[in-house]
Amino acid sequence: MAAYAGRKGVVYLAPDGSGAASAVLKVSKWSLDRQTDKIEVTAFQDLNKTYVQGLPDMKGTFEAYYDDTETKIFAAAASSAAVRMYTYISSDAASKYAYGLAWLDASIEVDVNGAVKVSGSFVAGGSWGINF
Repeated sequence: MAAYAGRKGVVYLAPDGSGAASAVLKVSKWSLDRQTDKIEVTAFQDLNKTYVQGLPDMKGTFEAYYDDTETKIFAAAASSAAVRMYTYISSDAASKYAYGLAWLDASIEVDVNGAVKVSGSFVAGGSWGINF
């Protein structure tokens, strides 16, 4: 079993619904959240609440330092179609990634005491696969 340093994580993103995904520059952090709906089915005389499992959700975030040559983030956020997205835990582990179509939102933060940063949040725009 291998452990990986987060410093080699990678995010690939397409600029629009038909474009090819390529690495996003200067990414410093990404997260992926795959929670599953829990549907309450508690009935009279049950001794506690009970649930059944519903559909999984797929969403996440990423952060990067601003690079004036990187245009994919805001282009993807403006796309009228879901875009291709891939999140790799490490460039040393090419088979360890999650992928799918995503709807993206983007933000930029300018701070007098720090570097200019961009960030994004995404939700599934279709089925996702996970190879972790």
